[in-house]
Amino acid sequence: MNRNTTCLSGKCYDVLIIGGGIYGATVAWDAASRGLSVALVDKGDFCNATSSNSQKIVHGGLRYIQHGDFQRMRESVRERTNLMRISSHLVHPMPCIIPTYGRLMQSVMPLALKIFDIVSSDRNQLKDPQKNIPNGRTISKDECLNLIPGIKEEGLTGGAIWYDGQVYNTERMVLSFIRSAQEIGVDIANYVEVLGSLKNEEQSKSIIAKDLLNNTELIIQAKVILNSTGPWIDQTINRLTDTNNNKILLSKMVLLVVNRVFSGNYAFGIPSRKEFKDQDAVIDKGYRHFFITPWRDHSLVGTAQEPFQGNPEDYKITEKDIQKFIEEVNIAYPHAALTRKDVSFFYGGLIPIDKVDRNGDIKVTKHFKIIDHEKEGINGIISLVGVKYTTARDVAEKVVDLIFKKLGKKSPKCTTNITPIYGGAIDNFNIFLENAIKKRPQELDPEVIKHLVYNYGSEYKEILNYLNENTGMSTRMGKTPIIKAEIIHGIRQEMAQKLPDIIFRRTELGTAEFPGEETLRKCAHIMADELGWDKTRIENEIGEVEAIFVAKGK
Repeated sequence: MNRNTTCLSGKCYDVLIIGGGIYGATVAWDAASRGLSVALVDKGDFCNATSSNSQKIVHGGLRYIQHGDFQRMRESVRERTNLMRISSHLVHPMPCIIPTYGRLMQSVMPLALKIFDIVSSDRNQLKDPQKNIPNGRTISKDECLNLIPGIKEEGLTGGAIWYDGQVYNTERMVLSFIRSAQEIGVDIANYVEVLGSLKNEEQSKSIIAKDLLNNTELIIQAKVILNSTGPWIDQTINRLTDTNNNKILLSKMVLLVVNRVFSGNYAFGIPSRKEFKDQDAVIDKGYRHFFITPWRDHSLVGTAQEPFQGNPEDYKITEKDIQKFIEEVNIAYPHAALTRKDVSFFYGGLIPIDKVDRNGDIKVTKHFKIIDHEKEGINGIISLVGVKYTTARDVAEKVVDLIFKKLGKKSPKCTTNITPIYGGAIDNFNIFLENAIKKRPQELDPEVIKHLVYNYGSEYKEILNYLNENTGMSTRMGKTPIIKAEIIHGIRQEMAQKLPDIIFRRTELGTAEFPGEETLRKCAHIMADELGWDKTRIENEIGEVEAIFVAKGK
């Protein structure tokens, strides 16, 4: 996957996608797989903004019972299965627990789980037993206390267990979609910013863009423009149309990475002590849940929300945000006894919301929005407002159907629900992993191979091929199972241009905690050798990574 921005100016594409998060990536893959000519650009790196702020859950839709939204539940169940089918290395079943308080919840949950099992009765159509999703079940008070140590006992009547999916590495999922798109002809470039557009042509639009790495301007022509820029949707449409839209309301979200696991391999929900009114719910619990999920010997604790106004470029997580969320979690779950030292990393992003009511409660946008700006007199531009990872592939299918309609072409059948993405061609995950470990090169231990399979799936041997260059390629980066070959691979084959690209998105080095000064320097010097950096560039890149681990302000 080579970065070549000059080719972007050499043709007229059917569709230009602006934004390389999960939604832009899935649309690029779908559109190209159905025969369209496609270009995708992002002003930063792929998956470097909102798509990286994720609790890494592929929802089955149990929570939609509360709203009586069975259509959305079916959609989630279907897409959870599709993601396990096409990205078998990245999406795995995860058991979840919700404690029940009071007799009402104790009586309602068995019915809810039964309904959920009936609605998702076709969930186990995959042949791989590792992807099996068991029926939900209720548990006693004692079992709930045993599985979730330290939860509030007052009013506790038991708990409910069900299964969702977990994405092992969301950044690599986006990269897998992008690599799949590139392999079937999509022209892709990171660090390309769209500045505006020239006067509309009859059959196409001419977009002015800037290659931020070499400071050159590009003209990209396309018949349809897809604006998939997340919180920057308004700003992007304004640049393209010289308008002043301000339609998307946003909320800031904070997600903490904590350096310990609370409940084995179970994710669990804890009722917030803050009152919350869900006006759309058939049954209003009167509170939100904080959700704590085990992940790579850490826990993801989410999420805190707060209305956001202003330019998305100015968004930042502050120490005040982190401390406030720690306090809220400790009030809801005193057993956690979180301190700032327990927080090894933090994620933040901006998500779309519908409104903030008089009580300050945020109503998060529940449904995606596909906005055809032709209704505003602007032809050839579509904006996509996504809401979650789980249904990104399905939403992409709908967007591509619309693109074909706007092009005046008949849409071929979508096959992205059954076609494995890069690394996803594994029929039986456990057997594949076992064989990979057995056949591993002598210089690599099982932990390294397991890590490679979980990140690269059926294509993990691409990394092993680098071991033929020299023995140093098997060198581990610090105490992690990440090896030097992955750094080289990220640069040569996955368009990594900057040190943060390697530390946060091509590898796991910085996604859960600071990897250490020595590891940063090793990675920076590897990139310097590959890309020709001087000493000043090395220090600047290291400083950029270190700044990401520091919350801004008070």
